[in-house]
Amino acid sequence: MSDLHLRLSSASLAHPAPEPHLPLGRYLVRNGVISQAQLVQALQMQLWLDAPIGEILIAEGWAEPNDILRALALQNGVQWADLAADPPRDELCGLMPHDFWLRHGAIPWMRLGPMVIVATARPDLFDRLRAEMAQTGILLMPALASRDQIDAALARRYAITLAQLAETRVAPRYSCRTWNWRSRIPGSLALLALLGLLVLAPVQGLTLLFLTAVLTLALFAGLKAVALVAHLMSQSHLTAPHPPSPGTDIKGVRLPKISMLVPLYKEREIATALVTRLGRLTYPKALLDVILVLEEKDEVTRETLAQCTLPAWMRVIEVPGHKGLTTKPRAMNYALDFCRGEIIGVWDAEDAPVADQLEQVATRFAQASEEVVCLQGILDYYNPRSSWRARCFTIEYASWFRIVLPGIARLGLVVPLGGTTLFFRRPVLEELGGWDAHNVTEDADLGVRLCRAGYRTELIDTVTYEEANYRSWPWVKQRSRWLKGFMVTYLVHMRAPLRLWAELGTRRFLGVQAFFLGTLGQFLLAPVLWSFWLILFGLPHPLDDVLSAPVLILCSAIFGATELLGLAIGLVAVSASERRFLTPWVLTMPLYFPLGVLAAYKALYELVVNPYFWDKTEHGQASEEKPAPLPGATDEQAREQGFH
Repeated sequence: MSDLHLRLSSASLAHPAPEPHLPLGRYLVRNGVISQAQLVQALQMQLWLDAPIGEILIAEGWAEPNDILRALALQNGVQWADLAADPPRDELCGLMPHDFWLRHGAIPWMRLGPMVIVATARPDLFDRLRAEMAQTGILLMPALASRDQIDAALARRYAITLAQLAETRVAPRYSCRTWNWRSRIPGSLALLALLGLLVLAPVQGLTLLFLTAVLTLALFAGLKAVALVAHLMSQSHLTAPHPPSPGTDIKGVRLPKISMLVPLYKEREIATALVTRLGRLTYPKALLDVILVLEEKDEVTRETLAQCTLPAWMRVIEVPGHKGLTTKPRAMNYALDFCRGEIIGVWDAEDAPVADQLEQVATRFAQASEEVVCLQGILDYYNPRSSWRARCFTIEYASWFRIVLPGIARLGLVVPLGGTTLFFRRPVLEELGGWDAHNVTEDADLGVRLCRAGYRTELIDTVTYEEANYRSWPWVKQRSRWLKGFMVTYLVHMRAPLRLWAELGTRRFLGVQAFFLGTLGQFLLAPVLWSFWLILFGLPHPLDDVLSAPVLILCSAIFGATELLGLAIGLVAVSASERRFLTPWVLTMPLYFPLGVLAAYKALYELVVNPYFWDKTEHGQASEEKPAPLPGATDEQAREQGFH
């Protein structure tokens, strides 16, 4: 028996033995840790919070973690294990697989003769662990340790295993990780064949590109048109969900614990502001588990966070390096095993969610059917006045997240997810393998996989404000990553088109074609369409003798209708009072997208030579403007939401 074991056991015996089954709160009151009034208030909160009373007391700042651990140890008659001073024995971890210990939040600590002492943060649930290990024939005894120390010990013990699994959680047929130089040969040969056709038979090649450009443009315009109609038809009877009042059950179910993943990478400018922004959240802190996910070698962010005082509901997880892959989805896959909530959410480093966002999420999940496993919030920008490009970026996002995506969701089509303000039912997210660690638009890919598995995504009327990437070259880099990810996602899911068709059905399958081919085609083939300005101005064009007058009239009508559709969607999207100042700038949107052509060809080049390269977006380059309060909010509500 170790000296530490003897010391801890003796220390425990030095305290008065607790009365049999004495509740934790009463023990804390009796020993002067909390007052009777605080206990009563905590018990009232526990009626509508799915959290142990000790976590409520810590979250409210009424007790220190060590106070709760000491009381729990005496209440349950177990010793208190300090895993930092006396680490668990590695050889004992092999008694059960790593996922067993992660699932139970426990780790074998030491052996005493025939007995194995297992460190756990929930001794009241230890009988479940003991029952699952009954077949081993090992005599088990619990010891109490903090959950943070247990997680840190598991991370040290299984670092390599968990890092490898983070890259391979998604089934191979749904992942792009199996790509190598051989798998990129067909695409490269197709590009060479197209270039050869343009050189050897320019008229025929240009005609093919022109017809493809018109088709993809029409596909995407059709998708946006039906989404706009669906949105407009829904407005007369659309009701936004309201957060529950304190003490009110949601259909008899207490509010759930929510784990929010916030991946950070080299975030010197944004990390401190992030802690402040998330501090505005009004969700009960005992049910809030915010995880700042860092790469192991990211000294920049680590040093920045070291200067911050993190609240009890916010913690840091470091992702071990492995094979040089450093992507957001890999980091989230690693952190997923250490989440403590039944709902898993994602925010980006620069995000500023509205204060009551998580209440709305919990409400909607409680009301929705089981097939709704993902909620996508609305993304907006807090710096739309930074520049003309920031204004256009804000209009684009308003059009997409307030009009097009809600319309697509209402039509039951595949929803290509945004990368943030996403919320999942944890069991289904784990069932699907989390995120594809090699896909640079892991969000859009996950949206397709959710639908293929028979689940649905809904849009929820809650806003997260982000920083608009308003400088030209950073905008190109960010857009090229998105477009490359769309290319990758489309190619992965079209490996077996008949299977995709069978799993999605005809309507959703066509929706996938319209979104991905339309999005990529409008950028990659835009120069072909631009060339037809020559015809409109009466200048010579290579296809003068190929395209008849009726065809040109039809194409011109399609082009005009597409521009008018984009204008209509933009005007509807910024019609709300807080974004109405952007109305004149909607007319300039045709000047905003041409830079996307450069991004598209950058993406195409990287798809061939470096498909896994993650071109990081720089954050913290713009000052946060005061966002408008939510429509209908009173001045008092606006102040509570952090807008004044």
